[in-house]
Amino acid sequence: MRLVLFFDLPVGTAKQRKDYRLFRKFIVKEGFLPLQESVYAKLVVNDAAASSALARVRKHRPPAGLVQILKVTESQFATMEYITGKRPDFEEVDTMEELLVL
Repeated sequence: MRLVLFFDLPVGTAKQRKDYRLFRKFIVKEGFLPLQESVYAKLVVNDAAASSALARVRKHRPPAGLVQILKVTESQFATMEYITGKRPDFEEVDTMEELLVL
């Protein structure tokens, strides 16, 4: 499943710009990859991982603005159509394989 994160944060003051930078840095560190300027997506293996990621985003939410997360299945995400533009050029991990360390 994918978590699609949308955010619209104010950047009118120096404090708001700092909050924006810290939040963006946090979500990138958490594994969210950009789809658009304020739209990011993350691949999660199950509902428990999705709930955990959602809780971490709630904990690090900025004090102002709008942050939304939409859970979609991998099949739904795969049906996304590009009307204009093209798919981003970054290498994306799109496998559900997990690493087992013994």
